[in-house]
Amino acid sequence: MKIHSLEYELLELRLAEPYAIAYETVHSSANIILKVITREGQVGYGCACPDWHVTGERPHEVLRHLEGPVTDLLTGEPAFRRRYYHEQLKTHSGLGPSALAMVDMALLDLMARKAGVPLYQLLGGYRNRMATSITIGILPLDQTLDHAERFLKQGFRILKLKGGAHLEEDIEKVHRLRERFGPGFDLWFDANQGYTAEQAIRFISMTREARIEILEQPTPTADPESLGKVSREVPIPVMADESIKSLADAFHLTSGEMIDMVNIKIQKVGGIQEAGHINSVARAGGLEVMVGCLDECGLGISAGLHFALSRPNIQYADLDGHLDLVDDPFGQLFSLKDGVLIPSDSPGLGPIPTGI
Repeated sequence: MKIHSLEYELLELRLAEPYAIAYETVHSSANIILKVITREGQVGYGCACPDWHVTGERPHEVLRHLEGPVTDLLTGEPAFRRRYYHEQLKTHSGLGPSALAMVDMALLDLMARKAGVPLYQLLGGYRNRMATSITIGILPLDQTLDHAERFLKQGFRILKLKGGAHLEEDIEKVHRLRERFGPGFDLWFDANQGYTAEQAIRFISMTREARIEILEQPTPTADPESLGKVSREVPIPVMADESIKSLADAFHLTSGEMIDMVNIKIQKVGGIQEAGHINSVARAGGLEVMVGCLDECGLGISAGLHFALSRPNIQYADLDGHLDLVDDPFGQLFSLKDGVLIPSDSPGLGPIPTGI
């Protein structure tokens, strides 16, 4: 089966409610949708979600690479040589991780559709559903509590609170969340590189009674020693997110015993096969793994879900990036009930809406 052509489209998706994290406020998200079409008319779908702060790409750069090296490499070639294509594309200067992820995703989706099975089964099929967290951005205290109440009423049982901009405010929010809503939910905290090591240690010390389960990326990526210091000195798991952009990053931090957990984002690391390598390093180091996301449409979220379901040591998911996107055409690829994501039984990444 050979590739006949590639088609792609840029979606500018607005967020119904902008959110703030330690280093930016997000109002919209660019998603680039790729269709890999075979000579027999079968189609595989992929998604790129370029984010300058995370993937180092702009949407126009992804489109330029699609129109150039990606199309040149794949057109007329066998559809299932995805590892070869991945390695070839990695040699092109400026071709970033979300573009690599998009191609990898589309070829895997095509393979699973050809096999007639959901992608998570093709990848290993370890489980068939997974609970996800839902994120509360940096907001005033009253809005933080309002968001938490709404999410808990919707059935979510894992809240991920963003912070890192104001230490004392973060401490107060954590305590107020527990005081108001009790112990019946898991609470994760993501500082998005906003703390020094000393601030992160103080934060955990001052919130111990509130029982935070995970501390995510407390310190800047440029200072891995600080991340290691926090990991050694606090009693809860410390997870690397922005610090893990490659297999080499995962090996360095894992072998140096600088972290307890890894957040793997398919868009950030360059695709499902790269995510699998990083997951193996984490597993070898005895680290727990979470699959996360950017502000991806349902197609990208579906890929993260299928990957998470395929590996036994992936215990956590933060796959909520699609929930606030307006007019997401891929919102029906999976279901979400009481905070649990359930993939479709349809082949590949799920049933693609008519007209896409």
